[in-house]
Amino acid sequence: MTPQRIDVHQHVVPPFWAEGLDTHGGDPSGWHSPDWSPGAAIEFMDSLGIAAGVLSLTAPGVSGWLDADRPHMARRVNEYTTDLVRHHPDRFGNFVTLPLLDIDAALHEVEYGFDTLHAEGVILLSNYEGKYLGDQVFHPLWEELDRRSAVVFVHPGKPEITVIDGLPGPMIDYPFDTTRTAVHMAVRGVLDRYPRTRIILSHGGGFLPYASHRFAELFSSINPGATSSASLLNTFQRFYFDTALTSSPAALPTLTAFAPPDRILYGSDFPYAAADVGASFTTKLDDYSLTEGMRSAINHRNARGLFPRLAPAALRPQAANEMF
Repeated sequence: MTPQRIDVHQHVVPPFWAEGLDTHGGDPSGWHSPDWSPGAAIEFMDSLGIAAGVLSLTAPGVSGWLDADRPHMARRVNEYTTDLVRHHPDRFGNFVTLPLLDIDAALHEVEYGFDTLHAEGVILLSNYEGKYLGDQVFHPLWEELDRRSAVVFVHPGKPEITVIDGLPGPMIDYPFDTTRTAVHMAVRGVLDRYPRTRIILSHGGGFLPYASHRFAELFSSINPGATSSASLLNTFQRFYFDTALTSSPAALPTLTAFAPPDRILYGSDFPYAAADVGASFTTKLDDYSLTEGMRSAINHRNARGLFPRLAPAALRPQAANEMF
């Protein structure tokens, strides 16, 4: 299998972060830190024809570290991941972690991440202490990310609700929180005010594609004159959507019907989705009826526009006759 896929949803698990997590609040979602190594990640990628993966630190990120320890841990994670990229430049990219809710420290890390580490973008969690990404507290951050035309990978975090016993947050609460922050960003004008940012929603956007018309029409009805339902639907469609845990024959029809064909990106969620789960969803994607143009768009072509450095060398010149 010639590696072609670009995986925009792949996680790094720095050993010092995993070791420190239990004494810094643990993972409130009820999930566990999986075994991970760069070698295991590359082996997984090779098994599924993944040419490159953009690494990100998953939830809860560095939220359990307090005061000065939080930006310090974010910096350690970002430099660790950059070192992986340095050793495997054709296989890995880096979404930098930001020490939010400290906006000044986050802006400093954006500057360091882009100007010194040359990262591919940033990862934001869906909420920080119950504040969603359309909140005005984030406006200075969005302004800087817009100035840099940054790629922003939005990963769900635990919402401020109790985890149901036996049903950890990543199983059912995470799609809900992705949906919540996406709608919040759209109705609060983030995509209109900061149009140069490229925002990727994890896991197919949660429930956003499925319930998009409900959200648009109900919001317009309770806010007459604020925006039309058609305009809000158009805003929803400006997000990018990854296929992690979403490329099933039940979900793909809705995602492909809703999202523009150039807005769907391949994602695996390795290693938090175990290798066999990632392989299962990738097989479902491969088995789903798509045109060859659409298949290559999802697997690598759409991501090439966001991450040209990570495009497999043989695929970098875009063929003039590529069609969806």
